[in-house]
Amino acid sequence: MNGPQDLGGQMGFGLVTPELDEPVFHAAWEKRALGLTLCAGAFGKWNIDESRHARESLHPADYYRSSYYEIWAKGLEALLLRHGFITAADLAAQRAVDPAPAPRRILTADNVPATLARGGPCDRPMAAPPRFAAGDRVRTRKTNRTGHTRLPRYAHDCAGMIETVHDGFVFPDANAHGEGEAQQYVYTVVFTGKELWGEAADPDFSVSVDAWESYLGPA
Repeated sequence: MNGPQDLGGQMGFGLVTPELDEPVFHAAWEKRALGLTLCAGAFGKWNIDESRHARESLHPADYYRSSYYEIWAKGLEALLLRHGFITAADLAAQRAVDPAPAPRRILTADNVPATLARGGPCDRPMAAPPRFAAGDRVRTRKTNRTGHTRLPRYAHDCAGMIETVHDGFVFPDANAHGEGEAQQYVYTVVFTGKELWGEAADPDFSVSVDAWESYLGPA
């Protein structure tokens, strides 16, 4: 998806200026936005890829004028609406006015540490061997998906070399849209700066991208 979040390699957005000694949260409401997102995710109605896609699907004008946790809150609102936990009338009234379905699961405070420690592993066993091996030359596919994808825009239709072959992992492009986990091998692919950005790129510069197998073909 060529969404507003895909800014890698783009110009005109200013310098990245890390904040010295940046706190984890800048305001109390940011803690609440994160906590609500984690608790609602425990309902069991969507997965991490659908959650990420909800944030990336915000209108670009809305996305760019929103802070990090504002984007999280707006993405959660979209998920709750989509799955019927809130309605437009609830939002207009800023309180619950319509009945809502009971969540499949509820994350209680005493279960939070164990749930966070367990995480959400996405590695999966694979029945077939990987298509590529370390050292293989590959080319990424040129796509213009309207749905979720983890292949950055700047790396479309570029030639690189397989550096590492990883295990099988859930394929986010399918998982975000309820099409199953469709696990695939993941590869670390190294691209030269020249391949990605042309003759003006630093000749000593390279970028490594973790790419699912279906993103790749032989170079």
